[in-house]
Amino acid sequence: MMRNRFDQQLEQLHADLITMGNLCETAIAAAVDAATKGDEAMAKAAIADDSKIDEMERSIEHLCLKLLLQQQPVARDLRTISSALKMISDMERIGDQATDIAEIARFIRGRHQQTNETLRTMAEEAISMVQEAVRSFVERDLALARKVIDDDDVVDRLFDETKTRLITFIAQDGANGEYYLDLLMIAKYLERIGDHATNIAEWVLFSITGRHES
Repeated sequence: MMRNRFDQQLEQLHADLITMGNLCETAIAAAVDAATKGDEAMAKAAIADDSKIDEMERSIEHLCLKLLLQQQPVARDLRTISSALKMISDMERIGDQATDIAEIARFIRGRHQQTNETLRTMAEEAISMVQEAVRSFVERDLALARKVIDDDDVVDRLFDETKTRLITFIAQDGANGEYYLDLLMIAKYLERIGDHATNIAEWVLFSITGRHES
């Protein structure tokens, strides 16, 4: 009976993590839309999503503590719960970085289509990494978690390409240097989001194998 209750709460944990992951994904997409399309409503939506992400973090923390205190988890369960606590910390930071992008978006309007396309591509990769990292945890999928870690190289490469391009623009068009620096900061936040998704995937590996493989 006790184990049935525990398993039900673990299912709730999985559902809550998926909800939190979905909020991260919509926040990133909204923030990048705000930056590349000059959409104020999207900036506000990203910031609102961050508040929901913070609420989910507190709710999941409470559930994890309840699982630890009220049940008698075995080693595998302890790894699952401790990994979830680490994961939600990274997801909370993803929400913060989406807000940072949205705040920058309020001061700029997309004016360079090529760079904006790169930022959207970075955002799509980062969103996919977050989706797959959370799914790998719920499905206990080692291969998918490792794919997320490998995909971080794609986001890093896109960031390096964007940085090089923006530095060239600054040299050629100093009057708009501040705008290009704002775009560079957005790219940096997306690169950090990729890092947080990688962290989540590494905790998934630990929850399954009991080893830190990074």
